[in-house]
Amino acid sequence: MKKFVIVALVLGLYLRWDDISAFVAGSPDYPAHSGVVLYATEWCGYCEKTRELFAKHGVAYVEYDIEKSSQAYDEYRSLGGRGVPVVAANGTVIHGYSPQRILAASQPD
Repeated sequence: MKKFVIVALVLGLYLRWDDISAFVAGSPDYPAHSGVVLYATEWCGYCEKTRELFAKHGVAYVEYDIEKSSQAYDEYRSLGGRGVPVVAANGTVIHGYSPQRILAASQPD
């Protein structure tokens, strides 16, 4: 039973690491963009799902391909990017594809 609890705890920490590290580190300095920014790649399936989500809900956004632009890659890394997609919207950063969180952050204040 102890092994199960330890494995569950480690797995939980791993799955929520972005939220935990953001909480511990505080708010990072975001690149100077207003509105919604998508950091993505051409080949990423979840990036495509994010594009489709934005299109379906009429969300205006700017997209940067982190493999084609070194500046975009640097901004992506400054946001804690370790995988794509990363969405920066109205002061909130979402790592990965989470439709509810992306739409909530994408709504104007």
